[in-house]
Amino acid sequence: MASDLDTVRVLRALFNDMPRAPQGLSGLELMAWIQSSMTDYEGGEMAYMVEHITRNSMLDIVLHMRESGHLQDDAAFDETVALISTEEGRRTFRDRCINAQKTVDATDRLLKRARRSTPADQALFVADPQEIERFVNGQASGPGPLFAEFAAREEVREIGVFDQVPAQVHEFAWGFVVEHQGAWNLYVAEVWRQGTVGYFDRFLNAWKLEAGRPLDDAGSAPTVPAGLLVDDGIGSFSSLSFELEAGASAPQVRQWLGEAFIGRMLPRMAAKVLDDTYDFPVNGLAN
Repeated sequence: MASDLDTVRVLRALFNDMPRAPQGLSGLELMAWIQSSMTDYEGGEMAYMVEHITRNSMLDIVLHMRESGHLQDDAAFDETVALISTEEGRRTFRDRCINAQKTVDATDRLLKRARRSTPADQALFVADPQEIERFVNGQASGPGPLFAEFAAREEVREIGVFDQVPAQVHEFAWGFVVEHQGAWNLYVAEVWRQGTVGYFDRFLNAWKLEAGRPLDDAGSAPTVPAGLLVDDGIGSFSSLSFELEAGASAPQVRQWLGEAFIGRMLPRMAAKVLDDTYDFPVNGLAN
């Protein structure tokens, strides 16, 4: 398994020349900055999106080779990190990947899918009703042992995720939630223990899948409260991030996050995310 530190090095090499948001922006200012960056990017928004997709694909390939290929050799890994840090090097790396044989990987994925025995609705954990009630009521528990475990990780300290202890931390048996001015970042213990960065995309795909599925056999798809924005956890080094738009009902959103999302959706999402044999459908994911 590639370490989180390896992943951070690859991320920095791949995205060192992409626009980075200034520190200290509010949620709305950050959204405006992202939109402006996409619009101002050479070639426009479509070019920006294509470039991000391409570089994220390179990230997956490099980490896969670091875990099970020739990049397990530190010297070869260092050379590749240096290569993909420049535009010309990324073109060279991309050409190598295009010319590489993909049959073995494709066959392996098909075999894993054929052998899959994990029930579709298996849950990673059962949410504690008392913990959910405490969250819904806005009663922060404060940092606990799981927060301390995560904050002590080498990559977390190096990146400076929690240089300052958050004012509001809701700790659960499965992980914790950091709340800050109408935003909630979720941290799942079993995810960070296997390498947080490797699961950014999988968690976002799990969200898109669960948001379009009934909460139970007799129910309808969960109605996401108006004004609630959902994003991957890259910016906060978390599993998933929620943000409240100005004017949205904070009590309504908090109740939904606790009872519907944490209580019913998150356990199923986390199980799929951590099941490496589970392939999220390419089509049919909610926006």
